[in-house]
Amino acid sequence: MSLQGAAEAEELIFYVNGRKVIEKNVDPEQMLLSYLRKRLLLTGTKYGCGGGGCGACTVMVSTYEPASKKIQHYSANACLLPICSLHGVAVTTVEGVGSTKTRVHPVQERLAKCHGSQCGFCTPGMVMSIYTLLRNHPEPTSEQMIAALAGNLCRCTGYRPILDACKTFCKESVCCQGKANGKCCLGQEDDLFDKEAKISTRLFSTNEFQPLDPTQELIFPPELMRMAENQPKRTLVFHGERMTWISPVSLDELLDLKAAHPKAPLVVGNTSVGPEMKFKGVFHPIVITPARIPDLNVVKYMHDGLTLGAACSLSLVKDILTNAISEFPEEKTKVFCAVFQQLRTLGGEQIRNVASLGGNIISRKPTSDLNPILAASNCMLNLASRGRKRQIALSDIFADGVGNNTITPEEILVSVHIPHSRKGEYVSAFRQAPRRENALPITNVGMRVLFEEDTDIIKDLSIFYGGAVSTTICAKQTCWTHIGRHWNEQMLDEACRLVLKEIALPDSASGEKVAYKKTLVISFFYRFFLQVLQSLKTMDPCLYTDIPLEYKSVLQNFKTKMPQSIQIYQDIEPSQCPQDPVGRPIMHQSGIKHATGEAVYIDDLPSVDGELFLAVVTSSRAHAKILSVQSVSEESVIMSCCLRFLEQTNELCVYRTVCLVPALAQVICVGQIVCAVVADSDVHAKQAAAKVQIEYEVLEPVILTIEEAIKHNSFFEPKRKLEQGNVDQAFETVDNIIEGEIHIGGQEHFYMETQSVLAVPKGEDKEMDVYVSTQHPATIQEMVAASLGVPANRIMCHVKRVGGAFGGKLLKAGLLASVAAVAANKTSRAVRLILSRGDGMLITGGHPFLGKYKVGFLNGRIRAVDAKYYINGGCTPDASVLVAEVSLLKMDNAYKIPNLRCWAYACKTNLPSNTAFRGFGFPQSGLVTETWITEVADKTGLSPEKIREINMYKENEQTHFKQKLDPQNLIQCWNECMEKSAYYRRKTAVNFNKQNYWKKKGISIVPMKFPFGLDTRYLSQAAALVHIYTDGSVLLTHGGIEMGQGIHTKMIQVASRELNIPMSCIHFCETSTTTVPNACASAGSAGTDVNGMAMKDACQTLLKRLQPIINKNPKGTWNDWIKKAFEQSVSLSATGYFRGYIENMDWEKGEGQPFTYFLYGAACSEVEINCLTGDQKNLRTDIVMDIGCSINPAVDIGQIEGAFVQGIGLYTMEELKYSPEGVLCTQGPDQYKIPAVCDIPEQFSVSLLSPSQNPYAIYASKGIGEAGFFLGCSVFLALRDAVTSVRNERGLKKTFALNSPLTAEQIRAGCADDFTEMVTNDESASSTPRAISV
Repeated sequence: MSLQGAAEAEELIFYVNGRKVIEKNVDPEQMLLSYLRKRLLLTGTKYGCGGGGCGACTVMVSTYEPASKKIQHYSANACLLPICSLHGVAVTTVEGVGSTKTRVHPVQERLAKCHGSQCGFCTPGMVMSIYTLLRNHPEPTSEQMIAALAGNLCRCTGYRPILDACKTFCKESVCCQGKANGKCCLGQEDDLFDKEAKISTRLFSTNEFQPLDPTQELIFPPELMRMAENQPKRTLVFHGERMTWISPVSLDELLDLKAAHPKAPLVVGNTSVGPEMKFKGVFHPIVITPARIPDLNVVKYMHDGLTLGAACSLSLVKDILTNAISEFPEEKTKVFCAVFQQLRTLGGEQIRNVASLGGNIISRKPTSDLNPILAASNCMLNLASRGRKRQIALSDIFADGVGNNTITPEEILVSVHIPHSRKGEYVSAFRQAPRRENALPITNVGMRVLFEEDTDIIKDLSIFYGGAVSTTICAKQTCWTHIGRHWNEQMLDEACRLVLKEIALPDSASGEKVAYKKTLVISFFYRFFLQVLQSLKTMDPCLYTDIPLEYKSVLQNFKTKMPQSIQIYQDIEPSQCPQDPVGRPIMHQSGIKHATGEAVYIDDLPSVDGELFLAVVTSSRAHAKILSVQSVSEESVIMSCCLRFLEQTNELCVYRTVCLVPALAQVICVGQIVCAVVADSDVHAKQAAAKVQIEYEVLEPVILTIEEAIKHNSFFEPKRKLEQGNVDQAFETVDNIIEGEIHIGGQEHFYMETQSVLAVPKGEDKEMDVYVSTQHPATIQEMVAASLGVPANRIMCHVKRVGGAFGGKLLKAGLLASVAAVAANKTSRAVRLILSRGDGMLITGGHPFLGKYKVGFLNGRIRAVDAKYYINGGCTPDASVLVAEVSLLKMDNAYKIPNLRCWAYACKTNLPSNTAFRGFGFPQSGLVTETWITEVADKTGLSPEKIREINMYKENEQTHFKQKLDPQNLIQCWNECMEKSAYYRRKTAVNFNKQNYWKKKGISIVPMKFPFGLDTRYLSQAAALVHIYTDGSVLLTHGGIEMGQGIHTKMIQVASRELNIPMSCIHFCETSTTTVPNACASAGSAGTDVNGMAMKDACQTLLKRLQPIINKNPKGTWNDWIKKAFEQSVSLSATGYFRGYIENMDWEKGEGQPFTYFLYGAACSEVEINCLTGDQKNLRTDIVMDIGCSINPAVDIGQIEGAFVQGIGLYTMEELKYSPEGVLCTQGPDQYKIPAVCDIPEQFSVSLLSPSQNPYAIYASKGIGEAGFFLGCSVFLALRDAVTSVRNERGLKKTFALNSPLTAEQIRAGCADDFTEMVTNDESASSTPRAISV
């Protein structure tokens, strides 16, 4: 059938939130996300990554099946759903679930009241995933709830409060763990805290929640039911600007179309073709979607297996297999079980709900989790083309690697036949990925063996690997060679050696080393060997020997369970006024708006008339001269410009930091902005930017790594040094010296809201409004003004809220705002710049770190330390020198080091300039210290906790820069953490490690001293502005930025206490340079401290003015006093000011008072590792934290948990990988894995130390935003403990190095065994990696 012969569809009809949408000019390239946001102005659905990897854009799709008369609801990623695929369906967005204007839905209410939103950007997606599950299962199990959230990422909360909200919907009872030590409420042990008064463990009250009533939900539109039942199906054709979308309704039509357009892809879920078009520039002028063809949606139970249509979604396949497994005898379902096992972790629910079985097979991606097991299981493919039908083995399409042409371009995969397993047949599938769920595999495998009847003689063997090379590959020779052999140890050894030779693995672009992949290849086969042996033993206990008991646990995968958690804090004094909110767990001021999607972020702002869109063009070379820039000339492109707005310099200075601006004559990193394109739509801008041609002349040297910077002496000045005592002499008096180094990789901020700017010229006096997602509006104002050559008073910078920042929205945001402002100034029109996730990751980053140390000790007591820290600063200084300074000042962590010499160097390299990140150098230098503490323990034979206790600060002492500290709270945190975690009892229970050879547990407890301060007084000044209106309502503003840490909520709490009025009378509008000038950055955990002081000052000023009126009428109301004040001409507006903390550091003398006070804490974590794969699971974490007197325990505990989980990311999983040319390989959630729901501890306890007085901060509180991050290293050290247990058991040499992040690859390498030895001896494993450690 030709394209011209297809009937035209007059219009696309679907429903959104119960309202009919008729679209007559459909663009097949448009995804639902942009349509919702730009056309329907439903901005609650967020852009997070554009590739279906984060869940921020989750919506619910509802369809009606007239044959069964059933309505189906499923969650999907709007960023991957072409609107052309929505004909006849109903879409529900977060706005359709509930709103503050109509009714807040129980899901939205509970997420907010359980404190499940911080920055709030991911919250609408969370709401939609939970809501969709509840539409299908009003009383879900905890397993269903956990699975529903596997495709949603959150960077702020650490997931615990989100899961608390989820638990309130689950039908099974969840252990309350109501006792303050975190023990089960059913436990018989004495509770250490039963006798203590004023302890609270409740952050919310379930009594406040409205019940879930399924009868109150939106109904499926009756008109769509009538359309489905009455209107005959017809082929739909939609023509766009560049693409045509065809949706046939019969197999014959499809075959005709495929014959006419053999190169046209078939698209069902768009999870493969969509990302290729979006991220790789692949273009298809014609796309055919077969989703409505009955033949491709068939489900048939045959006598010999299951036949499933190629268009069946993976979720449907999973459900069908679940039913089949329960209905058929176990002997027949082994293939079904293995396929089901892979489907459980393949993508998130949103992906599985739309991705098709056929698409997964035909794409032949190396990362397919299904193809290896389907191929190994002898699954058959039913193919059709015009005039021809045939059946082939699925394994045939992988016979000759990626060039295989078994299926012709005209052929269609109609269905897949999955056979029953037979007697004597055993089937398994395994995978290892950077994250256990919603992550592409590093390596996976499908294995099947068939034995001669009632023997262990191999009749047939089939092994297919995925993730290893460019497509699924068969170990044919290994399989053929072992037919007729017995299933025994000799066969295992020979098969492992043979498969290593047969499977030739090149280094992957994603950076995993070949050695790890090869180890997995044979480790998987060994696990299959054990599994089959155990099955044979079960079949005939007399004939076959059982596998050793200590090997059995490795046959069980780690599973994600609903975590149990408890939060312990000091309750308020009974005498506190009920209206006084300070110290209470108050819900985030924007929590409900987060959950309803009504909270407005930069890209949610309405379009300005005549608005233009900007896309940046970045360098593809690390160090090169620009010879020419050739831009495009198209009608849609308003302007292509090189933005050479600072002709004299390539750098812009702000305070003590330097930022890179767009390139002039040369580029000094990949990702440097060279020029920009401004067009009438974001699509046209990006298309035009992709066409810009830049000619380079490569320059030398190209310095990428810290080692190369050291070699070329490439550093930013100044280098910093701290020294105390006599280090050289001390080394002569010790009995032991260790030397070593540790590399700590960089970390991507991965804020959910990407960098966003809207610059709006005001039309007169060169004024401009700049709406920007930033931590520092004053810097934005200064940089934009400098770029435009106007005074700062012409630039008005506005920030309502920020969707996460973590240090990454300081100088980088200023650079991007300047680019947008220049374009807006040149065109005299508003310009919007929203960075894609890939561009954002390319342009920003946190510092890679190398620590080298020499440590001398005597009987476990540290006597001397000589250390050097190198941080990879990238191509400009940015904040790198400051980060180096902080890493020096905080390197002691909790330990007294009498003799110390330490250097810090900020390396100048040809990487994108690295910037501030949560913790600002302490998480790195602190881990170096904890590493050598652990090595000292190894050397002395003492336990790590004993070494920590010996060397911990114990009295009023001085730090290495001569600042006094009182470590009383440090000791108290340590002791409480020891008790609450039952550390010694759990550590001495070593039976698990003795009884399990391939799985081991590890435990570690770590203290923390976190100094608070910004080193310079003027960086901690703050101001606030408070207006009281004549109706008694109060409007606040201050210089702090709300980015998830609840600063506005706390400021309202402060004003409520000071003015003695309810929080409901107080409103915060926005942070703006027009109301509070010259505000310092919201950074360094200081936001509440300094702005709270300013807010208190402003409120006290107002109260002082009102006091005479109150004295005259003490029984009057607040409104009475305000009206009287106005009548008496008393000013009802006041500014408050805080001059900043007196902090200083003399680097020449190496001493000073750079910090105002100290926070203390301790964390104990227990983990379990799989020695065969390197996989790991966090079993339990207990945290005790000293934060003074908490202003809001719910917010503060949320900050501790969120920081801790982000720390787990730094230390155990988040890897930034660069090519040898300096190109970032990990540019999105597909390649870069932040912690997900599956990564948090199964048991998670956070306790706030009994309040202690802190005279320096507002209401004796302490700045908590960053401190918890470092405690994530307790997981790193617990993993190290587990690896140490393995190595000790196997008699391996004690000294071994583990770098951060401590990924599965490193864990597996540390657990050396016969398999790693085989790989080491295999010559082909020693090739040059395609990813480098920077």
